[in-house]
Amino acid sequence: MPQGGIDKGEDPRDTALRELEEETGITPDLVNILTHSKEELFYDLPDELIGKTWGGKYRGQRQTWFLMRFLGTDKDVNIRTAHPEFGAWKWANPEELPELIVPFKKKLYRDILQEFHHLI
Repeated sequence: MPQGGIDKGEDPRDTALRELEEETGITPDLVNILTHSKEELFYDLPDELIGKTWGGKYRGQRQTWFLMRFLGTDKDVNIRTAHPEFGAWKWANPEELPELIVPFKKKLYRDILQEFHHLI
């Protein structure tokens, strides 16, 4: 579930494709965007991370989520990118995802899975 910030002047769709490639090596030609979240979703960092994460500049994130269909194969996934963010990857069933994420993002994951449920 790659995530990242929007560069100044960048379209959220372009951001999603850029972050996907930066974090997983999956190029834009290997996905179809099916939909995006109707509204922005938010989460706040827990108190113990405020001031320590992201250089202390942010207290949380607001996000637009995109649901994509992967058209490639496992060989197209390469997390050994220029700036690796992951040590491992695996496919997971959607209902498992909230249990795999840090506690302060669980509600956000449940909310986006509920919104996209009819397409998953």
